[in-house]
Amino acid sequence: MTVRINDLESFFRNIQKTIITAFQAEETNGEFIADNWTSHLGQGTSCVLRDGEVYESAGVNFSMVSGDKLPAAASAKRPQFTGMAYQAMGVSVVVHPRNPHAPTSHANVRMFMVTDDDGQQHWWLGGGFDLTPIHLYADDARHFHTAARDAVAPFGDDLYTKFKQDADEYFYMPHREEYRGIGGIIYDDLNEWDIEKSLSFIESVAKGYTQAYAPIIAKRKNQPYTEQEREFQLFRRTRYVEFNLIVDRGTIFGLQSKGRTKSILMSMPPLASWHYDDLAPQNDAQQALVDVVANPQTWI
Repeated sequence: MTVRINDLESFFRNIQKTIITAFQAEETNGEFIADNWTSHLGQGTSCVLRDGEVYESAGVNFSMVSGDKLPAAASAKRPQFTGMAYQAMGVSVVVHPRNPHAPTSHANVRMFMVTDDDGQQHWWLGGGFDLTPIHLYADDARHFHTAARDAVAPFGDDLYTKFKQDADEYFYMPHREEYRGIGGIIYDDLNEWDIEKSLSFIESVAKGYTQAYAPIIAKRKNQPYTEQEREFQLFRRTRYVEFNLIVDRGTIFGLQSKGRTKSILMSMPPLASWHYDDLAPQNDAQQALVDVVANPQTWI
């Protein structure tokens, strides 16, 4: 079946709007600003919010790009497609709340398509969502993972277990010997269903993400915090930066394909503070976070 690009664009743009609406509902002093762009690869809309009362920075990006040769980072699991013409479309999200008790989150849903030498179209899905707390609260972690499980459960009883394990493996930083956060779900190279069921799956993942994350923001955004807790937040954000620049395949793909740099690096936190020696945890929630990034847990 041939996938129609115009229909896919509308589908992904609607997902972008839905996520922005969910996040904007929690913000009391700031709005997402749309930046429409075009480049030699394609087009997109980067919607960003900076210096809000709830979100220190947040971005919800839609992009639709194409090229004559699929970059190596996008064909790692499908080497037979390396060098073929491609199209890629999706929505990516990164949210850095101001309050140190409110966790950072990331999500993306995307579709890659290549056209082989015979003109045949091949396509597959990637995406997922994960949570990166600064202060770890077990009830938040359980809620987040329960929502992740429920989002994929209609498509297979074993998918959450597989996708959680894949996320735990993916979000590992070898140079630190620790994990970026408490994981979530991640999937790649997914082409098990017809296009209708595949789009339904993408929609369920996107909806599951807002159901997983928005209640945590609502719960934690006004929690009082100390100067030390803010300092610990800025320190832990450096791990997020290191992962994105050193490990993350999405960032590497974007840069390899000479994509729009400021949209690719939208994921960076507005402030972070490196220390020669790690800051020691000063309360139970900080200690819980340090413990769990050394050894992922089963939350549900």
